[in-house]
Amino acid sequence: MRRVVITGAGSVNALGRSASETFAALAEGRCGIVDLAFRDVERLSIRIGGQIRGYSAEEHFSRSEIALYDPFTQYALLSAREAMEQAGLEISEELSVRAGVIVGTSGGGLHTQDENYRLVYEEGKNRVHPFIVPRLMNNSAASHVSMKYGLKGPSYCVATACSSSNHAIGQAFHMIRSGTTDVMLTGGSESMLVFGGIKAWEGLRVMSKDGCRPFSRTRNGMVQGEGAAMFVLEERERAIARGATILAEISGFAMTSDASDIVMPSQDGAARAIEGALRDAQMNPEDVGYINAHGTGTTANDKTECAAVRQVFGAHADSLMISSTKSMHGHLIGGTGAVELLAAIMALRDGVIAPTISYEEPDPECDLDVVPNTARDAKVTAVLSNAFAFGGLNAVLALRAA
Repeated sequence: MRRVVITGAGSVNALGRSASETFAALAEGRCGIVDLAFRDVERLSIRIGGQIRGYSAEEHFSRSEIALYDPFTQYALLSAREAMEQAGLEISEELSVRAGVIVGTSGGGLHTQDENYRLVYEEGKNRVHPFIVPRLMNNSAASHVSMKYGLKGPSYCVATACSSSNHAIGQAFHMIRSGTTDVMLTGGSESMLVFGGIKAWEGLRVMSKDGCRPFSRTRNGMVQGEGAAMFVLEERERAIARGATILAEISGFAMTSDASDIVMPSQDGAARAIEGALRDAQMNPEDVGYINAHGTGTTANDKTECAAVRQVFGAHADSLMISSTKSMHGHLIGGTGAVELLAAIMALRDGVIAPTISYEEPDPECDLDVVPNTARDAKVTAVLSNAFAFGGLNAVLALRAA
């Protein structure tokens, strides 16, 4: 089977307007979680999130484009632009039919839905803009990215809640490795930070009012974020032949289903996904030096993930570094795995392990090296990135240094 590498990365999130800004923030352990600012926020009990402050769509898109692009589509397009520029990739007519795009998202055009529910139900309007459906549909980001770059191969979206990005990236990896395509643009995007989005999540009672503290005994829930990250994946020999800079190699991917509970995670389901990624990558457990954890900051998720890691890695679990960058950028739901892949790349490329910030007290049920509060310099050659979603849908990526 063919080998698959990452040659471009781009991102827009609460930590930065680019992948390079995000790398710097991750290395500094900077917190992007702020007081939320949008209409009717005072009616919410949850008022914090990883919100992108100071963003203006008019700085990046024309009026006609904004009419078609929900914020989640805008973030995906901006991230894709950066990734394509870094990759230095030109899409020829010949390549176009061997190139595609897969984007993970959960809420899709939630801003558009929220705005138009207000118009119809609160303000009593009887007409809405004719582009509402193209703006809110979950495949909007993937479709517009494909049109922007003339990608005529497989193009679609994946919606598996918090695992959407990892599923999308994993599917893109499979397509190149199998020979179906040569190049894929892939990642995830989400923008749920609107009144309706947060109000719905409040009902689950899994949200924190004061901060995200994964693995800490004092943790009391997750904090939402927004944004996107996109990556250029290529067949390795093709990338080398054109002189591309390789950021990392994706060497394995696995996905499992708990098939047990809609919200309560399963240790077995998580462990099988981790084992499957190692097996697919032909890695031994001892090869892995770092895991970017799902690490939501909820009591059930964190302890279940730690137990799954111990189940798979045995004694080597005590030598692993595992951190949750959701403590910095928040949980981007469908887009979160894509932003977290940046931390995995940073570990492999730069030898910098992103920390779990806001960590306060050890939890006996999360007794791993969670890289508390401060980034760490460490040479690692193999890493995992975990994603475990509501619905029991698990997706784990395995990467090696370039």
